This record gives sequence, C-alpha cells and structure tokens, in this order.
Amino acid sequence: MQKTALVTGSSHGIGRATAIRLAEAGYDVGVTYHSREEGAREVAAVIEGLGRRAVTIQADVSDLESIRRMYDAFLDAFGRIDLLVNNAGVGLTAPFLETTPELFETVINTDLRGNFFGAQRAAKEMISRGVKGVIINISSNHAVGCWPDCSVYAAAKAGLSKFTKNCAMELAPYGIRVVTVQPGYTDIGWDKQNPIWSAEPRIPLKRFADPSEIADGIVFLASDKAAYITGATIDIDGGALLACVPENMFV
Repeated sequence: MQKTALVTGSSHGIGRATAIRLAEAGYDVGVTYHSREEGAREVAAVIEGLGRRAVTIQADVSDLESIRRMYDAFLDAFGRIDLLVNNAGVGLTAPFLETTPELFETVINTDLRGNFFGAQRAAKEMISRGVKGVIINISSNHAVGCWPDCSVYAAAKAGLSKFTKNCAMELAPYGIRVVTVQPGYTDIGWDKQNPIWSAEPRIPLKRFADPSEIADGIVFLASDKAAYITGATIDIDGGALLACVPENMFV
C-alpha cells in the first residue's frame, strides 16, 4: 500500500525540506500552506519530479474549520493517511509585560490547539482505516530552554511536547506512534544582517541547522527503523540546550 504524509506548513523552511525528504523516501505528500501558495506549488513540483504524487492545500491551523477542510482535501486526494507532521506554527514574540491577548490567542491557537486537533483528526482517520501510523509534532527547544520575549511561544511549545507523551500513551493500543522533534536555531533563509545570527557562537556546534538536517531526523522517526520509539522527545539543536562552559575548559 502506497504511504501518504501530510506535512503542515510545508511551503518553506523545515516543512518544505521534510515534504521533499519524505517524497524521496517514497511517500505521496500533502503540502499545506497558509499564505505562500507559490512556495507550496514549487514544493509539489519537486515532489512530482521525484515520481511521487503531491497535492497543495491552503490551511490555517488556528481555525478548526480550516483543519477540517484540510483533511477532507487530503483524504479526497489520497484516501488514507500514514503520517502526520504537525509542523505549522507561528513564532510571534513579545516581552511578557507587553504581551496582548491577541498575540496570546494567535500563538496558542496555532502552535498548540491547532496541532492538538490536527493530531486528533489524523488519529481518528488512521484508526478507522486500521493504519498503524505515525504523528510527529514539531515543537522547539524553547519548550525546555528560556530565551527573552518568548513566554507565550515557549509555553505553547512546551504544551505540544507534553501533549505528545499523553497522546502516545493513548494511541499505542492502536499501533500509532507519536513523537516530538524539538529543533533549535535553523537557517530558513534569514538575511545575514538579522540579529538572530548573534546566537550562532553560543551553540556548541557553532552553526545553525540546515532544514534538511531536521527533515532527516523526521524521516528517520517516521520509518520502520524507529518502530520502537513513541512518546519520545528528540532535540535537534546542535547542543544549544547544553550547559555553557568556557571554550578552553577541556584543553
């Protein structure tokens, strides 16, 4: 049976790399986008060039009705779902004392609620079809580490990582695995003048990840080689969560 994957937020960045890597691994792929339609169609063209099927779907995962339409379109195209990669999210930040209810709701509804109910729909579809599938939630190392201005974003990602464990426990009887990937700084095309690059020297491996490196981890976790991994949290962050020590400590 041909395997299928739905990768949310896959018009750019980690989602784009993941969709393409999954096609290389033999999956037909649903490519979803919020506003980058051109990017999604480019990804779909690459997937089709690899000999796999692709469908592009516009979706706003902060909206539950949009999630319903996304799944309906995916299932109309492929008829089953073997893998969900819950990648779509927003990284809006603000100092705690300046955080508005609007920002709070946008981040929580997208990064936590949307991924929760997206996973629920995927699980229901897998169970109804007898598919022993995989759900991979893309969280962030912010779920563990602390950086300024990220109180809402970090809380949403921490909630998503914890949700994975409970979800894995409840879905294990159906043969469905659920795993969290927590990426760190990843080069998604930021201008080299962006202040975010100031973090690079603080990472033990002294560089940001390429999106394909995160995607490679996701593809492994989705594969049969990871068949005994569920409820786990995998950090792919170049050691950014490790304790900082002087560079000459081990000389």
